[in-house]
Amino acid sequence: MDITLSLDQIHNCYRFPCTLTDYKIFPERSLLSGYSKFNSKKQRTPLSQISCSSIEQGLRPRPIPKPSKKEAHVEEILGLCGQIEKLALCKRYKEALELFEILDCEGDHDVGASTYDALVNACIGSKSIRGVKRMWEEFSDAGSRTFPTMIRASAGLELISPGKQLHCCAIKMGVGLDIFVSCALIDMYSKCGNIEDAQCVFDVMPKKTTVGWNSIIAGYALHGYSEEALSMYYEMRDSGVKMDHFTFSMIIRVCARLASLEHAKQAHAGLVRHGFGLDIVANTALVDFYSKWGRIEDARNVFEKMPNKNVISWNALIAGYGNHGRGTEAVELFERMVSEGMAPNHVTFLAVLSACSYSGLLDSGKEIYRSMRDHKVKPRAMHYTCMIDLYGREGMLDEAFNYIKDAPFEPTVNMWAALLTACRVHKNFVLGKFAAEKIYGMGPEKLSNYVVLLNIYNSAGKIEEAAAVLQSLKRKGLRMFPACTWIDIKKQQHAFLSGDKCHAQTKAIYEKLDELLLKLSDLGYFPQRRKSLLSDVDEQEERMLSYHSEKLAISFGLINTSHSTALHLVQSHRVCNDCHDVIKLIAMVTEREIVIRDASRFHRFKDGKCTCGDYW
Repeated sequence: MDITLSLDQIHNCYRFPCTLTDYKIFPERSLLSGYSKFNSKKQRTPLSQISCSSIEQGLRPRPIPKPSKKEAHVEEILGLCGQIEKLALCKRYKEALELFEILDCEGDHDVGASTYDALVNACIGSKSIRGVKRMWEEFSDAGSRTFPTMIRASAGLELISPGKQLHCCAIKMGVGLDIFVSCALIDMYSKCGNIEDAQCVFDVMPKKTTVGWNSIIAGYALHGYSEEALSMYYEMRDSGVKMDHFTFSMIIRVCARLASLEHAKQAHAGLVRHGFGLDIVANTALVDFYSKWGRIEDARNVFEKMPNKNVISWNALIAGYGNHGRGTEAVELFERMVSEGMAPNHVTFLAVLSACSYSGLLDSGKEIYRSMRDHKVKPRAMHYTCMIDLYGREGMLDEAFNYIKDAPFEPTVNMWAALLTACRVHKNFVLGKFAAEKIYGMGPEKLSNYVVLLNIYNSAGKIEEAAAVLQSLKRKGLRMFPACTWIDIKKQQHAFLSGDKCHAQTKAIYEKLDELLLKLSDLGYFPQRRKSLLSDVDEQEERMLSYHSEKLAISFGLINTSHSTALHLVQSHRVCNDCHDVIKLIAMVTEREIVIRDASRFHRFKDGKCTCGDYW
């Protein structure tokens, strides 16, 4: 019988005595037996029965005692428990549970704490609800260790109902406010999607520990409440509770979501100040953050100072170079990684192949793809997508299409989308239409794929076909949202929409932009009207072509920073063709470096060029 309790009902349980059988949560017989069923104390011989014959007959070697049947049986049981733990550690969960069933069939035996934890991990790893039901029979001695373990099992299986019942029992048995139980409950409620109850458990903790704070912050971060997670982090800091490396690595990831460079810098400083400057997990998070938000040199500095690096550290920096269009450096870093004895995994190959694709390094990409076999890494759909993109970028559409036709699995949406993008750039109407039709029948509808096809039709002058795509978008309820661009100036974030006139410096922003556009017209620039739509914005924005959000943000940045300051922007959508051309020219005439992270990739504009090579 499934019982779902509200948090108020749980707290009402204080009034009643508790036995677990009252709830009959899992009526089946448990496979786990419980603790302390063996008494392995040796039987000692009474002093009165010791004879002096050994003294009379002279000294003789002490005979080696033969183990009793009971002692031999204990050794056998301990050996089986050790095997169960090893199997669970190696993620061979099914075998671990089957071996325990064999052990259980022989009778009631003691299961030590480490074996018990291994079995819980096996249940979670194999998503075995029946296994968790391997754990409810013997709860008479339940305490601050047993409850967290069982709650963790509920969290791992995302079963909130038994988790709430455990919460109720823990309260009745007087361990509801235990630190370990509370932290486990926060984790369980968070993972089961009930962040409100997780916050309630945290609020009533008599002593909020580092683990408690980390658990609630992780809960908010898990559900995308990044601002709330950041707020809880500052509350934790102000409370005086000691922060650990997990706190900092977690909050750096939160800053990555918020695109908050200033908060990330503060977390970086705190990381060093609290003695975790060399921690591999936190520093890897920093490498990842700086790479994603246009600070690739800062990422490299953090990476080089790390005394120990794991494969994730290498992957983060390789991917960073790739996203910034610095494919040659990404390939060099990959080669260094291999030469230093670090084995690349499938993520490594995805990062370096993407880097080759972004930078048009066809020969390097082909060689690295072939080397996957040497490293015993089987190519996946994501690697095929990189190769399709790589050949497509070079205009080799037949070779790109062959990767789709020859794939040993069903081609994915991303594989077809990569081919569709290549068809848009190289204006292959027939193959582009074919790829688009394949995409329409697969997976969730993705607005950007429709818009790519729409741009293909517009470029080819297929007005009726373009209109049909727009009608299809309306019928499917896929709406084009206004683009938004963010820029951080003097530790404050500013957001702009196309044609935006809400900013306090609106007059100065528009005057500066008009001045720039006049200079660009002298260089031969004219707006690319109707050549292609933005990736996923509405037609009203296209009519405001001269005042798109990224142009306004750049104008604002130019009038509020010194001549030597690079501008860093975040764009919610793919940069349109016209803005891309304008920004290249602005970077040239102002002698500024402009970095934009759009929905597609990083664009680094300098001296009239972009690192994307005009392919995005």
